[in-house]
Amino acid sequence: MSYKGISDFRSDTVTRPTEEMKKAMYDAELGDDVLGDDPTVIRLQELAAEKLGKEAAIFVPSGTMGNTIAMKLAVGEGKAVLMEEKCHIFHFEAANISRIAGSLPRTLSSNRGEIPIELLKENIYTTLRDHIPETTAITLENTHNIWGGAILSLDYLKNVSELAKKNNLFMHLDGARVFNAAVAQKIDVKEITRYFDSIMFCLSKALSAPVGSILAGPKDFIKEARLIRKSLGGGMRQVGMLAAAGIVALDKMVHRLAEDHVRAKKLAEQIIDVPGIHVDLEEVETNFVMIETESMEAASFLEQLAEKKVWALPLSRDISRFVVHKDIDDGDIEQAARAIKEVMSR
Repeated sequence: MSYKGISDFRSDTVTRPTEEMKKAMYDAELGDDVLGDDPTVIRLQELAAEKLGKEAAIFVPSGTMGNTIAMKLAVGEGKAVLMEEKCHIFHFEAANISRIAGSLPRTLSSNRGEIPIELLKENIYTTLRDHIPETTAITLENTHNIWGGAILSLDYLKNVSELAKKNNLFMHLDGARVFNAAVAQKIDVKEITRYFDSIMFCLSKALSAPVGSILAGPKDFIKEARLIRKSLGGGMRQVGMLAAAGIVALDKMVHRLAEDHVRAKKLAEQIIDVPGIHVDLEEVETNFVMIETESMEAASFLEQLAEKKVWALPLSRDISRFVVHKDIDDGDIEQAARAIKEVMSR
């Protein structure tokens, strides 16, 4: 069961570090990462770069900082980046793409995160630079948060990559949960990351580390990223204590993500016939279950579930998001299904 008897489906960010992570943190060999000599951080960065198939990587405090650095370097001040209209960078990162990167987000509609290729083509601007910001980058999100953990297909990524190369555009992946996408498709994560110049992924979500994310890409890109990280206040000293948990996360926590996907599907199956709610089984691709309540607002629905020690988050007026993670077991799935049925039968 989840922490203190609460079945906590709010996010996979609520996961707590494993005992192995805690021991690794306690025993970590430390240095000063701002000075570049923390051996545990160096090991984590090298491991992450190798797993993603990139030249280099940098450990950052959060996914938001990783994406912000990428946007500042990849897009440029006064330039435009094409992105999906519901993506995390646009909606949930404190407007950093404009406030810090100084870039223009050109948001486009999609089919569950996949922006039509023709729509991307129509929005690549390279002329009339005195009037229209030049398009310099494309960013995608995989898996896609607001679209319920949706996976972008490899064929789609290949097509976008070809378009980007043809137009000399930088490709960035907000891959906060990219390992969920890889595990769900039963492929090496490199099969996804190969199509991108830079990638950000979170250690502190489904991989269960307490803090931190990774930004990976070319060596020169990551060298510049260190400077931007410093300017944002992200330089950390004996941060090997946190990096140690990240190493365990990459070594031990990736393959078990399949368990979360199975449990998410199990929850959806148990409540699909409950009157008053709608769940699309085909859209439960990873560790998210999106529940639409037809007879009450999500806020009221979740308030009543909380009384039964089941927590989740609202995404809109009538849609609630349930996220399955390491600290959700079969008992939590049963408790959530039972609570949902009781609330909807009132």
